[in-house]
Order: sequence, then C-alpha cells, then structure tokens
Amino acid sequence: MRILVTGMTGQVGSALVSALGALGSVIPVARADLDLSVGASIEPILNRINPNLIINAAAYTAVDQAEDEPDVARRINAEAPGMIARWAAARRVPLVHFSTDYVFDGLLERPWREQDTARPLSVYGTTKLAGEGLIRAARGPHLIIRTSWVYAAEGKNFLRTIARLASEREELRIVSDQVGAPTSARVIADAVARLLSIGSPNLARSFAAADGILHLAASGETSWYGFATAIVSGLRARGAKLKVRTVLPIATEDYPTKAKRPRNSRLALDRLANLFGITTPEWAIALDPELDELTQQYRR
Repeated sequence: MRILVTGMTGQVGSALVSALGALGSVIPVARADLDLSVGASIEPILNRINPNLIINAAAYTAVDQAEDEPDVARRINAEAPGMIARWAAARRVPLVHFSTDYVFDGLLERPWREQDTARPLSVYGTTKLAGEGLIRAARGPHLIIRTSWVYAAEGKNFLRTIARLASEREELRIVSDQVGAPTSARVIADAVARLLSIGSPNLARSFAAADGILHLAASGETSWYGFATAIVSGLRARGAKLKVRTVLPIATEDYPTKAKRPRNSRLALDRLANLFGITTPEWAIALDPELDELTQQYRR
C-alpha cells in the first residue's frame, strides 16, 4: 500500500510515520507540501501521489486561537477533510481521519460513546464536528477516530508545558474539574497500526463495521491536575531539576480561557475492544516512555 500521512510534523502524524512502516510505503506530507488552508492545493497532490490509503492527521488545534480565527479553523478542520474525503470516495480509497473529544459538551456523567449526540462548546470543536459530517457525506470508506488530551515528548502540548513551568515556577495552579484520559501520540499510532493490520485487506468492510467512527484514547481517567502532578513526580523521579514546590488544584472558573472546554472528556472504548480486540494501556503507564524521552532531551 501507498499510505499518505498528512500532518507529518505534528505529534500524531510523526508517530504514525514511524508505526506504519510494516503496512506499506508511507508517504509523509508536511504543510509545506500540502497546506489544508488552501483548498486548491489538495487535489493536485492527491492525484500525484495516488495513495491506496489516506490518514489525515493534520488539523488546526489551537483551541483558544480558533475563537479569533474561525474561518481558518473551518478551512483546515472541515472544508479540507471534506475535499480529501470526496477525492477518496470517488476512487474507493479508505480514509482515516482524526477528530476530538471537544465535539462533546462534557455534560454526561459517563464516558462518551460514538453514537452520543455531539454538542461542541468551541469553534475548534464545531469545526472538527463539521469535518466529520463532510467526511460521512462523501460516502466513501472512512474511519473517523476521536481521541483526547493528546501529548508527546515532542511538539507543543500539556506535557512539555508543565515540564517547562515546573522548571521556572515554585507554584503551579492546575484545573482539577475537567476529566479525561491523557493519550500519547505513541498510543494512538500503535493502536491505528494494529487496527489497520487487523482490517487488511478489506479496510472498507472493517470501517463500515465500526459505522465509520471510533473512540481511541488511553485507558483510565484523571484530571488536568492529576496529569500535571504525575508529570512533575515522574520528572523528579528521573532526576530532573525542578523549581516547583507546590501543585494546587483549581476550578475551571479560576482559570478562564477564551474557548470553553468540556468538563467530561472521557471516551468509551468498548467499540475499539469489541470490534478490533484492542485494549490501550493505562494513561499513567503510557506516560512513562514519554517522560523517559523528555528527560533525555533535557540531558543532551
């Protein structure tokens, strides 16, 4: 297979490029080659590469900035995936696309199932949900993968932000009433590689069995506060020199942001286990290799 991976410089895209090598010839595409904010650039590169499988890991993910740039966010998160999906549907090329827990309003008391009604609270969530709709409307073989709280030892994310702040400040104040599962890009990439391998050679049938949508996250749950304390304690156990002395839990109202976040971002993983036989690792266990890598970066 010729596997086109967009967003190769992002957290998930980079991890996918490494994980998918056994499945075929991976063709990574960066924004310099395929700018999803420019619709006219999409079809020519798809025609040139002519992939057998497309994995769209590119997205506009600046949640607060999206409130000020709704048009850009919509072009990248909705219109561009729709264009890719229509190209793929016309050729019966399977498409894997990544979405987010932010399509939900967070008001349920249980983990969100794939069939639950989506009511996003932000421009980011709204544009990602619109992208889901355009992909489904194209009626090609597709799998929309919703994930949550993505991080990695590389890139711009909560893990690296906490590591930096912990080295600069004596006190951190972290939101404790938003709950989800921190999910490393490595966990996502490994699970996607497995489900694609299981579904081969008929990915279309495999995707249809999941009704074209799947939740994928690390197992377990915590708050942003719980995640931050695990990061700090993990770095300290690895010998990192940190300035922070106290990590305090605070309420969402005490840390106002431009975009509203869902209080409950937990995703139900039953479909992932029942259809594909995949169980993801506990979030705290999956954090360890990222902390190992991050610590090594600081020592270089």
